[in-house]
This record gives sequence, C-alpha cells and structure tokens, in this order.
Amino acid sequence: MPIRVLFVGDIVGKPGRRTFKALIEDVKSSVGADFVIVNVENSADGFGITKKIYDELSPYADVMSGGNHSWDKDEILKEIDNMDKLLRPVNLSAFAPGRGFVIKNINGTSIMVVNAIGRVFMEPCDNPFVVLDELAERYADIKVKIVDFHAEATSEKEALGWHLDGKFSAILGTHTHVQTADERILPKGTAYITDVGMTGCHDGVLGFGYQEALERFLTGIKRRLKVCKTNLRLNGCVIEIDQESGRALSIKRINIPYEPKT
Repeated sequence: MPIRVLFVGDIVGKPGRRTFKALIEDVKSSVGADFVIVNVENSADGFGITKKIYDELSPYADVMSGGNHSWDKDEILKEIDNMDKLLRPVNLSAFAPGRGFVIKNINGTSIMVVNAIGRVFMEPCDNPFVVLDELAERYADIKVKIVDFHAEATSEKEALGWHLDGKFSAILGTHTHVQTADERILPKGTAYITDVGMTGCHDGVLGFGYQEALERFLTGIKRRLKVCKTNLRLNGCVIEIDQESGRALSIKRINIPYEPKT
C-alpha cells in the first residue's frame, strides 16, 4: 500500500493553532494520512515557536518544520536539541543547535523529512541545492524522502524541484503563506508545489492584520504586525508515495475553512 503524507502549511499564531487542532483529526481521517508534517515557525504570535507551543502541537504531528523565524524565541536555542520532532533548516550554520532532518519509521517504512531554506531575498545560508544533493546521495537507501523548502522566490523553488526530481519524493514550498495552484508530479516522480499555503486567518496579509501592513507600505514605518482572527483556514497538501520506489503517485491541495462555535 502507498503511504499518504499530510503536510500542513505555516501555522500563524493562536488562531492558526486553534484551527489546526480543531481540524487535523478529521482531515487525517478523510484523506487517510499515515504521517503528518506541519510548519510551525510562525506559531508563537506569528514569530517563532516556544517550548509550550511545541508541547501543545506535538500530539497532532509526527514532524514540525521551521524556517527563517526558527530562532525568534530565545528559549528555543536552549530547548531545540531536546525536541525530537522539531526541525530547523538543514543548510544553516553547522554551529546552530537543533537538527535539519529526521528519519521516522511508519508501518515498517523509513521516512526522511528535511527542512531547508532558500537564499534569494533571505539571510545568508549554505547552498540548499548542494546540501540536499549530498543528503540524497548519503541516504539513497531511504526511498521516501520529503523536503519542506522554506523560500521566498518562486524561481528558486521551481529550480530546486527540477534539480531534485527523482531524488526526493516531494519538494513542498513554504514561507510565502499563499497557496499556489501548481501542484504536480515531475517527470522522474517527485511531487512539487511552490507553496502549500498557511493555516490561520485569511482576512489579512499573510495571516496578519491588514491595517498594520498597509501602514508599513504607506508610511515606511515598521509597526509590529498583529495576527488576525477571521476567515480561518487550514491549508496543506496530501502526497501519496509508493513505498518501494519512493516515487510520488499523486499530490492534492487542501484548503479547509474553520468556523469556531464561540
């Protein structure tokens, strides 16, 4: 039987966490997911993650990935080595704490999940094309391998997808918070999507209130962004993967509304 992986896009703040926890079990059941990955780098009021939030989300996910906001909460620097489900980008400095990939066993099948970050319009980091190439070669015996590629530029994401086609089961884009409609299986069997979207408020700007965002653009003054709370949605995708070959068989976007009762 193929493995079904559910990947949930960037959780933004408390509204995103509430949406994720309310919907995840029903979504897992409806799509027949065997394994859940969720990006959590915006889960603490939009910026970073805390130990308390890690513990809150941990029962619902097999792996949690990060990105450019991974270090926004200072406590994570001390705690991340003890958080066995939490990843930070693999192509950060070798001196950074934490881990960039993890290998899990689900129903007798090894699954490798890698978190990587882009270089275009982002802070300096090692070349993700080179780092992921080396990982693919080093762990060639593991057939099911998935990358959360946290990057800004569509061109960089698409180029990485083509570069790694056939080397990983899926290249799933995060960071820009807007779900793209370009999900597909590349010729050598890698599932690809430029951005899986975000989980949280969709009545603002990338999960934050539009008033503060507008003021930034109109005045050039950087006011702190505040997480918005309406039009809550869970964004993500489901990838079906052949266990023997590691080739993706299908990829499907999900975009599910959540209406709190109170």
